[in-house]
Amino acid sequence: MRKLIAGNWKMNGLASSLAEIAVLKGATGMATCEIVVCPPFTLIEKSSQQLKDSNITIGAQDCHPQTSGAYTGDVSAEMLADAGARYVILGHSERRVSHHEADALVASKVVAAHKAGLTAIVCVGETRGERDDGRALHVVGTQLRGSVPAGSSSSNMAIAYEPVWAIGTGLVPTIEQIEEIHSSIRKALEERLGEDGRNVRILYGGSVKAANAAEIFAVANVDGALVGGASLTAADFAGIISAVGQVG
Repeated sequence: MRKLIAGNWKMNGLASSLAEIAVLKGATGMATCEIVVCPPFTLIEKSSQQLKDSNITIGAQDCHPQTSGAYTGDVSAEMLADAGARYVILGHSERRVSHHEADALVASKVVAAHKAGLTAIVCVGETRGERDDGRALHVVGTQLRGSVPAGSSSSNMAIAYEPVWAIGTGLVPTIEQIEEIHSSIRKALEERLGEDGRNVRILYGGSVKAANAAEIFAVANVDGALVGGASLTAADFAGIISAVGQVG
C-alpha cells in the first residue's frame, strides 16, 4: 500500500509561504509515497495552480456539510473542489474541541466531501485523560463508528489517528500504543467495510518529525502520517517524506 503523507498547515501561511511548496517538489522520496499539502482556504487555488504539473496534491482543512446557503464564513466541499483541492481533513481534534463538532456533524461533512469528489481524511483520537483512564480504544472506536458514513471506501477516505495529547506537544505515544490503536482501527474498518477495509490508509499524527518518522512508518497498519508544524517548512517536511524510503 502506497503511503500517504499529508501536511496540515492549520491557520498558518501567506502567499509568500508557497515558496516552501515549490522547494518541496524536489524532495528526495517524492515518488515513493503520495503527498498532500493542506494550506488555509486562502491559498488553495494559488497552490493548486503552482503544483499543476507536480505529484503533490492540495487538500483543505474543513468543509461545511451543505453545498451552499446562508452560512457566513463557511466553505462548501464544492467550493474546495472548484479551487483545486482534492482532499479535505475532517473531524480534527481542534475542530471537535474548539468548535464542538460531534461525530454526526463530522459524518455529514464526510458525505459532503464525497459528493464533491474529495477524499476525506477523517481524524480520531483520545485526550490525555481518556488514555490515562484506559478508555483510548473505546473513545477512538466510538469516534470511528460515528464519523464514517455509509458510502465510505478506500477510494474516498483515509483515517488519521491523532492522540490529542501528542499534537504540537512533542509527546509521542510508544510504538506499542500506536500499533494497538492502528490495529483496532483496521479491525473496525474490516468489520464495517469488509475486504475493502484492509485497503483504507490509516495515518498517524501527533509530533511526527524526521527523527521519528521511519520508526513510526514501520509499525503495522501505519500507512502514512498527518503532519502539523513540521509540514510548514520544506526541509522538515522533506525529512519525513524521505523516511518512507527507509522502511523496508
